Amino acid sequence: MSAYPEDIYAEPAAINPDTLSQLGPLAPMAGVWEGERGVDVAPKAQGARTQGFVERISLQPVDPGNNGPQLLFALRYHTRMTKPGEIGTYHDQVGYWLWEPATGTVMHSLTIPRGQTVLAAGQAAPDAKSFTLTATRGAEDYGICSNPWLDANFKTTSFTITVTIHDDGSWSYDEDTVMMIKGQDEPFHHRDTNRLTRVEAPVPNPVAGR
Repeated sequence: MSAYPEDIYAEPAAINPDTLSQLGPLAPMAGVWEGERGVDVAPKAQGARTQGFVERISLQPVDPGNNGPQLLFALRYHTRMTKPGEIGTYHDQVGYWLWEPATGTVMHSLTIPRGQTVLAAGQAAPDAKSFTLTATRGAEDYGICSNPWLDANFKTTSFTITVTIHDDGSWSYDEDTVMMIKGQDEPFHHRDTNRLTRVEAPVPNPVAGR
């Protein structure tokens, strides 16, 4: 049974403007975070290369949004990573974490400045302390889109991220980006992990702040 009425233009009956109170399992992730022990396992010509990284990520609530009756609460994020002791960008990424209360769905959109974007999703309880989201190449809903050069040489076939909220207030993630690399028969698992500690509280979304 659908969680929504058949009228696709219907507006939600009531919307709580305080996004921070409506984020379900994403609520503990709101704010600005830093992690100094990130690990990246990436493909190189000579094989897998393991690199440590330092990360700073901001996840700030935005005003509630809706597609007709579909109601979503979101955190807009930007993460930037550097190699330890360096200032040049190692990785940059923007997107949204979204919570759909009616269906218990968490969505994660990401875009990187290499011509690639992903929309992943998974199910979670409102108070879940761990959840896993996936995206698959070729899917019409939660999928992966890359520029032609990446697709020809480093074709991403799937993306999985597991988030864990820890008792001390920190949270961690474990990402597995599966690639088919030109000239190789076996898929490569590009892994990224880090544990993040909050350094700044979130700023209320504009409507709630008003």
